[in-house]
Amino acid sequence: MSILSSFAEALTTGRVEVVDLTAPLSSETPVIQLPPQFAQTARFELEELSRYDDRGPAWYWNNFRTGEHTGTHFDAPNHWVTGQDGEDVASVPPQRLIAPAAVLDFSAQAAEDPDFLLEVEHIQDWEATHGPLPEGGWLLYRTGWDARSTSQQEFVNADDTGPHTPGLSPACARWLAEKSTVIGLGVETVGTDAGAAHSFDPPFPCHAGLMGSGKYGLTQLQNLAQLPPTGALIVAAPLPIVSGSGSPSRVLALVERG
Repeated sequence: MSILSSFAEALTTGRVEVVDLTAPLSSETPVIQLPPQFAQTARFELEELSRYDDRGPAWYWNNFRTGEHTGTHFDAPNHWVTGQDGEDVASVPPQRLIAPAAVLDFSAQAAEDPDFLLEVEHIQDWEATHGPLPEGGWLLYRTGWDARSTSQQEFVNADDTGPHTPGLSPACARWLAEKSTVIGLGVETVGTDAGAAHSFDPPFPCHAGLMGSGKYGLTQLQNLAQLPPTGALIVAAPLPIVSGSGSPSRVLALVERG
């Protein structure tokens, strides 16, 4: 039996489970909030064109409007000034959209401290137990933040000092961008950077480092709790928007069971 035939059989028998890591996309989907002097992303909107009526008697369809970085989405290198000469989302090689994943679970720490930051030492401790991060794969950073995804207020978690969401320290972001062999970082929060990253040195180190190194981001993931620490295969499918800086994406994990 060929490799693909074996894989298809594993899917139909349930030996390989497909776990959807994508948040539902609607007008209620939380979006990032920037300071008022900056342009803001649009919430997701549907405009009905027809629904089995005189505008189109046999069909239902819509226009939609949204930001590239709304909901579960893919960050391409040109999203950040450090990667402005890098790939747009349509130029990402398709073979890089399917890759293995390491899942690092720090949900307990984030529950105690919403400003929790992942450090290089945390990753090294994980590697001592599970082995090295997958070359050409994803680091998926579980914080339990997807439990907040039905509320804009709880998801952004902002007060007078700004948002409070977990992320990476500047040193960890720099290490992930420059020293690790992964192609990108996936998170459950609204962006790859911590909520307080506007005040870091440098500001927004995940965006600056990853995009500047030609790596990628996946954000607003869900259901990471259903994945093992190693062994999952991630399929990230952004729209190939020419010159786009990112795209809402369907992100799936293939997990071997039994």
